[in-house]
Amino acid sequence: MAGSTATARIDSPIGVVAIIADEDALRGVRILAKQRGELPPTRHLLLTEAVLQMRAFFNGALRRFDLPLAPLESEEGAALRAAIAAIPYGETLTYGALATQIGSVARAVGQACKANPYPIIIPCHRVVSTSGPEYYSGGEGPRTKSWLLDFEYANLPPEKRTRLL
Repeated sequence: MAGSTATARIDSPIGVVAIIADEDALRGVRILAKQRGELPPTRHLLLTEAVLQMRAFFNGALRRFDLPLAPLESEEGAALRAAIAAIPYGETLTYGALATQIGSVARAVGQACKANPYPIIIPCHRVVSTSGPEYYSGGEGPRTKSWLLDFEYANLPPEKRTRLL
């Protein structure tokens, strides 16, 4: 059971990123696209580490987060979270391809992305549609998703930049 929570906020290129944690684990990340203003962590070791890692990500120096996340209630949810987290930095998978990899269905992957309490950390922005408009629940929606994908791609070594523009 979660104890009392604390929040830190950092300014980022996509708006304020709020990070919520208790003593044991992160409880959520929110992208507040239109807001500005930092709120540093106060004597909270986990929040301090989360802020350092988030800043390193936005500086192009971090590709994979190492933070304790609140456990999920179901095995299926844990499997979906792990599959999304395993998509490499700067790469994408379609909802269907990811579902096939883990023996699920695209709709379940989409629901897991929509309900993801840890955008950026669990990189649901790397899950894309094969056609039609993109959806993203953080920040300014598809604009934020596109920014994150373009940012990661731009921070790949030149030999890994293989997508066509």
